[in-house]
Order: sequence, then C-alpha cells, then structure tokens
Amino acid sequence: MLRWLLGLVVLGLLTFGVLYVAAGRSAPPRLTIEKPDRVVGASGSVEVAAEAPNARLTAMSITLEQNGRSFPIYTLAAPGSSAVVTHVDRNHVRVAQSIGRQAVPELKSGAARIVVTATRPSFLNLRQLTSTASKDVQVRLEPPRIAVLSTKHYVNHGGSEMVVYRATPADVASGVRVGDVEYSGFPVAGATGADPSIKAAFFALLYDQPLNTPIAAFARDEAGNQAKATFVDNVFEKPFKKSRIEIDDRFMNKTVPDIVEHSPELKIAVPAQDSPELLAAFLKVNGELRKINADEIAAFAAKTSATRMWDGPFVQLGNSQVEASFADHRTYFYKGKEIDQQTHLGFDLAVTEHIPVAAANAGTVLNTSWLGIYGNCVILDHGMGVQSLYAHLMSFDVRVGDTVTRGQIIGRSDSTGLAGGDHLHFTMLVGGRAVNPVEWWDPHWIADRIDRKLKDARETR
Repeated sequence: MLRWLLGLVVLGLLTFGVLYVAAGRSAPPRLTIEKPDRVVGASGSVEVAAEAPNARLTAMSITLEQNGRSFPIYTLAAPGSSAVVTHVDRNHVRVAQSIGRQAVPELKSGAARIVVTATRPSFLNLRQLTSTASKDVQVRLEPPRIAVLSTKHYVNHGGSEMVVYRATPADVASGVRVGDVEYSGFPVAGATGADPSIKAAFFALLYDQPLNTPIAAFARDEAGNQAKATFVDNVFEKPFKKSRIEIDDRFMNKTVPDIVEHSPELKIAVPAQDSPELLAAFLKVNGELRKINADEIAAFAAKTSATRMWDGPFVQLGNSQVEASFADHRTYFYKGKEIDQQTHLGFDLAVTEHIPVAAANAGTVLNTSWLGIYGNCVILDHGMGVQSLYAHLMSFDVRVGDTVTRGQIIGRSDSTGLAGGDHLHFTMLVGGRAVNPVEWWDPHWIADRIDRKLKDARETR
C-alpha cells in the first residue's frame, strides 16, 4: 500500500514537472509600441498593443527612461484616469496613455527610451510569463524656429506667391499655411548653394478663399511643436468674370455619353441620344465628376519633384485667342431655365483645329490619359509643387515619365471631355490647386517674385 501511494506521489510529481516545463515554453505576451514613432513632445500619447490568450494580463507597466532615471507612465494595477484601454479583439488589447512634459514634468530634451513589460499566466496558471519591449525616442520640448528671409510678398486673389525662409532643425515639416490649406516648402540648397535649412514655398490665395484668410509660414516637428511667422505685405482683390452658358441637346448628345462611358466612378448608365436621362447625367458630370477630377488632380501634387526643373516665364499657347478666363463663374441654362452653377478654373485658348500644343515650361510628364471633364489630359510637374495641366486633347506626343523642355510638343488640341469646340484648357497648379496662369506667363512677375528671392537666398550663408 505504501509503495502504491509512493508511486502515485512520484507520478504526480512527474506530471506536474512535465506540465510546469511545458507551461514555461508557452509564449509570453507579444508587445508592440505603436506610438510615438520616434519623437516625444510636450504632449501626445504612447500606444502599446499586447497580444495574449483571451487578452489576459496579470501585470503590465510602461515607463520612460532618461538620464538614468525611470518615470512610471502606466501600470495595470493603477492605470490612472487618463489611460484608455481598448480590447481590439479576443486576444489583443491596446493601451493608450499620455506622455511628454505634461505627463512627466522632469522630462528634458534629448534621448530617452520607452520600456514596456507585461506578464500573463501560463496554462493552468502554473507559471507567469513575462516579456519586455523598448523603443528609443527623441524628446523635443522646444518649438522649431522659422524666419522669413525674402521680401516684398504681394498676393493677388486667385494668384500665387513664393516665400524663402529658414526653418530649424532642418528636418521639420515646413511651408505656408493659407487658411486650412498647407503648401510644402522645399530645400533650395541644391539650386543655390545656400544653407540646407533655407527653403522656399510656393502658395496661393485660392479664388474661393476670403481676402482676409490668414497666411503664415510654419514649421512643425513630429512632436507637434509649432512655430509660425506672418510675412505677406498686401493682398489684392481681382474681379472674376461671370458668364451665362446655354446648354442644348446637341451639346449634351456630343459630350455626355462619351464622358459617362469613360467615368465608371459616376456609377450611372450611359444615356442614349436625346433621352430624358441626358440632362440628369450632364448635371452629375458637371458637378459630381468635376469634384472627383479636382481631387484626382490635387493628388498629383504628392508626386512633385523637390527641385525646380523650369526656368523663365511659362509660355501661352501661340497665337491663341482667350475664350474663357480663370475663375469665370458660370451659370448654366437649359431651355431658358437655370440648371447649375460652376467655376471654370483655367484659361480656354483657341487657334484652329488640332493644333500642336507645346509644354509651357520644362518638366516631367505625370499624366497622359482621359481625366473626366478634361478629356484627354496631360499634366506636367515642374518641381517644388508647381504643375501645369493641358486638357481636351486629341492625342499625346509624350508618355508618363518623359522629361520635356519648354516648347516641346506634347499633344494636339481637340474637344474631348466637356468641351463645346476645339480648344486647349490650360491650368497652372500650385500644391495641386488651380491658380491664375496670367502671373506665370509674365516675365516680370517671374523675375521679381521668384528669381530675385532665390538669388538673395544664394547669397545668404
């Protein structure tokens, strides 16, 4: 009997030992420090994702280490009122907690490390399994600095302008903010030999922004620290034209079915000739598709080169007659009844049918395809956020990725898209937004508003 009992004890111990060893081989919690990426500021948060069976943790802590000191940020036992714990799914939990100078008053600018430790129970609660994750970060508590270097900044309503400034540290995001629209700045060191912290930003006061819209150069680091500087000397009103556009069945029969067929994003059937659906389709094209196309055009701004590829004034289509101007406010009528209002964001330039269309300045081809109301459309990038658009073309003589020179033929004019006759719709773009091309055609404006400022930057050390 005693031997039998001893055997049971030995068997139990062996079983426990096997289970204990097996429990020790289970995976500890898997930890990921999702935020911050690499910088901690005066405010912000740390976000940690933890993976464990049933998201069950027996302990968890987040600390910030700097200069030999350790500052507790979060503990599972006493999470604090500002902690946000989210159960993402059955096995994942995310913890968000304030971090930065406001949460840790003793924090200093410089290097620091975030350390996360979490523990979960093993199978049958035989052991506690612990893992640790860490991330090195930079603490930035002082805002960046920005100083405007260029002079004489005058902005026309619907027009463009350029500013040269110094932003430090050199790696901060910077540019110009006009209302709620931001325009990126680009280093000018490569072109001028100047200090790499010196940047230039092209910006615009859009046709639909009020004259008193705030305009300021800004610098913003990853920690959210910001600095700004105002610099505009004056803003000038520019009257925009108003036009009455008569729409008839002939025009709609010519343009609408072709555009709808090329525009599956509208999610409507191609209307038949002279059908009652033709007018409704025209209104969707003139309104909804126009907005979609504006977003598509704006997206090309992200593909701009950081360096200036053009020189001198942009060239207007040779011997062309202006049929419509920039920011022309159009009211559309059908059979004597007002049906729509839209704004025409470009110049319509006409000569004769199917004439060669030249690049207005040097650049790189970003688009050679059908683009909604613009029909066959070429978009050129000239660098530093400046681009140009050529619409209603018949054909293309360039391909995406080609480098073109000023005056090089890029296509031929036609009436593709929403066009009543053969002409070129030409638009200048700054940061993906349409601006008045007249300034860009003016050699005096180019010399004073751009070349002068870059020359002064070259002489700045």
